[in-house]
Amino acid sequence: MTTQPALPLEGLPAAPSGPPAAPRPKRTAAMGAPKNVARQGVLTAGRPDPHRSTGRYPIAWLHICAPRGTVPTATSRCACGRDRSAVGHARVLALVDDHTAHRDVCPLRAPQEGRAAA
Repeated sequence: MTTQPALPLEGLPAAPSGPPAAPRPKRTAAMGAPKNVARQGVLTAGRPDPHRSTGRYPIAWLHICAPRGTVPTATSRCACGRDRSAVGHARVLALVDDHTAHRDVCPLRAPQEGRAAA
């Protein structure tokens, strides 16, 4: 009867001495999918754009942060260059009113030549 050699208890296992288990894939340039892929898939070209522009875009932003138990803060920004901020309950409420009033006098929202004609 033959005895098996004792397995090492510490250290790394012995490295295999034979060839690797599988050949490494060759790198090829990414040229896109084969021509026969998705021939019967969903057509995407020629469909109408689901996100059509309505001609509207944001001009002014009012950001209010009021977590429970802390002092509220607010920032009012406009594309015309107006940038105001406030800290505290009373000042945040005043900034909200000021932001609302700015909508009527902003040169980007109400062009001056249109006001004179009306």
